[in-house]
Amino acid sequence: MSRIKVDLHDVFNRGHLIDAALDDAIRQAMNKRVPTVEIIHGRGKGQLKKRVLKFLEQPEVRSLYHRVEKDTKNPGRLFVHFRH
Repeated sequence: MSRIKVDLHDVFNRGHLIDAALDDAIRQAMNKRVPTVEIIHGRGKGQLKKRVLKFLEQPEVRSLYHRVEKDTKNPGRLFVHFRH
């Protein structure tokens, strides 16, 4: 497995589920040494993307990954890269 995929379309309006889904994906990537997490937040008005970025910027989360890449071809998703 080279990537974990998280699609937030189903939980976009439930904040606690968004955080839980993101946390679970980050933990899985750490435990299984997966190099990339793909987060699909959709295009919309950008509120979900802001929520995802705010989650990723928390110091305890930020210390776990290497960098965040915005997909230039699809503005509705992000990639979180890890160095294991």
